[in-house]
Amino acid sequence: MSSRKFHRLSACFLAMYIVLHLGNHLVAVAGVHAHLAFMQAIRPLYRNAVVEPLLLACVLFQCGSGIWMVLRGWKKRSGLVAWLQAGSGLYLALFLLVHVGAVLFGRAALRLDTNFYYAAAGFVLMPYVLFFAPYYFLAVCALFTHLGCAAYWQVEARSPMVRRLAIGVPAAVGLVLAVLIDLALSGVLHPLAIPAKYLMIYQ
Repeated sequence: MSSRKFHRLSACFLAMYIVLHLGNHLVAVAGVHAHLAFMQAIRPLYRNAVVEPLLLACVLFQCGSGIWMVLRGWKKRSGLVAWLQAGSGLYLALFLLVHVGAVLFGRAALRLDTNFYYAAAGFVLMPYVLFFAPYYFLAVCALFTHLGCAAYWQVEARSPMVRRLAIGVPAAVGLVLAVLIDLALSGVLHPLAIPAKYLMIYQ
C-alpha cells in the first residue's frame, strides 16, 4: 500500500475524532456549560488507553506523511487546486503538531483540564488573541478546503460546475464554522468568566 493510501486511511480514522471535536466546539455557540457537558459526555470515547495512543500515532503519521508529500511534489505541482491542497495540508500539519503538543503540555506539565477555558484564555488577553483568533480560524478553513480539494479530484472528469461545487461547498461550510467557533471562544456570543488558573498561563 502506498504512503498516499496510508495517509487517506489515517485521515479517515482521525476524521471520526475531528467530527466529535468540531461538534464540541460548535456546541459552545449555546454557551460554555453546553460545551463542557458535551465534552464530558464524549471524552470517554477517545481519552482512553486504547483510542488515544492510536489518535496520537495517526496525528504524527498524518503530519509527517503530509509534509513529505507536499515537499516531494513541490516542483511538479500546478494549478490552483493543487496548490490549495498543498497549502491547506501544510497548515493543518503544523496546526496539529502545535495544537496537540499544547494540549499534552497543558495536561502533563500544567496539570490543567484542557477544556473550553484552556482554549478560550488565549482569546481574551492581548496580544495573544492576535495569534489565537487567526490560528483557529485558519485551521478550520484549511481543514474544509483540504477536504474540498480531495473531493475535487474525485469529480475531476465531471463538469466545471460540479468541480467548483466540490471544492466551494466544503470551503464555504468551513468558513462559517470557523467564524462561529472564533466567536464562541472569544466570548462574543456569551459572556465568559475564565478561571484565573487558565489566565495565568499568559501572565
